[in-house]
Amino acid sequence: MVQYFNPGDNQSLLNFADALQQLVKKNIEQKEEIVLLCIGSDRATGDCLGPIIGHKLRHYQTRPHKKNFHIYGTLEKPIHAKNLEATLQIIQLYHPDALVIAIDASLGIVDHIGYVTLGEGSLSPGVGVAKNLPAVGDIFITGIVNLSGFGSQMLLQTTHLNLVMKLADFITMGLYRSLLRSEFRPALKRAE
Repeated sequence: MVQYFNPGDNQSLLNFADALQQLVKKNIEQKEEIVLLCIGSDRATGDCLGPIIGHKLRHYQTRPHKKNFHIYGTLEKPIHAKNLEATLQIIQLYHPDALVIAIDASLGIVDHIGYVTLGEGSLSPGVGVAKNLPAVGDIFITGIVNLSGFGSQMLLQTTHLNLVMKLADFITMGLYRSLLRSEFRPALKRAE
């Protein structure tokens, strides 16, 4: 089931963080770590949502009590169509027992532009622009940045950066509240 969150609603951030925390608790069983896979390119405004979120979250990755938390995809090293499959191989090699949360921009109907989606299962990056890429993630988060349909690639190029930044701030804060705060430490399986 896909849940939609409107960042403009007062309770939406709290609801998003709570829903994400519940999905992580449900899926963390027998997992040793969490991988955030922030997908997108820094070359198109509408497609840079994932790398911006990775960029915003990367300083949390170095905190000692967050050693079981990994980020792939930042503005410096984006994960996009050309390197996604190689990145998935690296994740499988170095984090075979990880819970993967895939984050990407998406296109949708006009009424959902500016919304964030959250769901259990994988997402298919590139579908909105007719790219055939592997499905990724155990949990997915998307930010709907523009309208789907004819000319989708051009729409990604002309998406307002302000909208992308608002979605990135909302998702980053939701991830912080549900995964990164010291008050919440998922029951990750620790190596003995």
